[in-house]
Amino acid sequence: MLGSRRSVKLPGCMESNRRPRRVERSTNHLPRIRAKVALVAAALLPFVGGAAHAHDFWIEPSEFRPAAGTSVALRLRVGQNFRGDPVPLDPQRVESFVVVSDGGAEPVGGRRGAEPAGVALVQQPGIAVVGYRSLPQYVELAAPDFERYLATEGLEGIIRARADRGDSEAPGREIFSRSVKALLAVGGERPTSGHDRVLGLTLEIVPERSPYALHAGDELPVVLRYEGKPLAGALVMALHASGETAAAIRSDASGRVRVPLSRSGAWLVKAVHMVPAPAGTDADWESIWASLTFELP
Repeated sequence: MLGSRRSVKLPGCMESNRRPRRVERSTNHLPRIRAKVALVAAALLPFVGGAAHAHDFWIEPSEFRPAAGTSVALRLRVGQNFRGDPVPLDPQRVESFVVVSDGGAEPVGGRRGAEPAGVALVQQPGIAVVGYRSLPQYVELAAPDFERYLATEGLEGIIRARADRGDSEAPGREIFSRSVKALLAVGGERPTSGHDRVLGLTLEIVPERSPYALHAGDELPVVLRYEGKPLAGALVMALHASGETAAAIRSDASGRVRVPLSRSGAWLVKAVHMVPAPAGTDADWESIWASLTFELP
């Protein structure tokens, strides 16, 4: 049950109550910002494929099953279909970057521009959960690109809301942020606990079973939580390292999805949630991108 999970209070993590968020943008420099937006849109082109701005973000460790007492490189990646490029660390855009195990929570340190973005020493056998939460950033997309992106990510409710407001032909003005996790099985065993730690990320995918105790052909039950509460009706996708999209399933009334794991190897489970942007952000919408990476033995 939801109440049985261990919640971890992390320094720097967002509170569960919704509040205005600092956006990496100043409204006093609109000409410069619009130039930056154009650069952001251009930077997204390698990842757009059939839908502009439909780019995923995840944590890719050097090992998913490291030995206890070893260091693990933690790469941040952006791309599509579980293929992407490394993202160097920018501390000014990070709200929280931690590793949580039975031994407690430890911040992941790193210098600006570092790639991999961080390195963690994992000493406690069992499951260690790596969590990364970014600060919001602004982007503006042309209406056709924005509408395609919404359709690709299962955000049809926003498409309808824009239509109801007469905004279907208007540019998409959005702030977006990342709430991503990776599960490490430290010690080379098949740990059965520690997978369901709740880190308090804005949008969080919480597995209800340890993927390291499963086998190819099993299902992984997960709960999608937004600001601490189950999120119903969100599109949850599962991608294998081979590039296969194995599932695209809506969360039920309790925020749950059963993800089929068809084969061994690395997996990415992802979801996007969008809500009206807080006042003062100069955006119409706010999206939060969540992902969970792990390896099926």
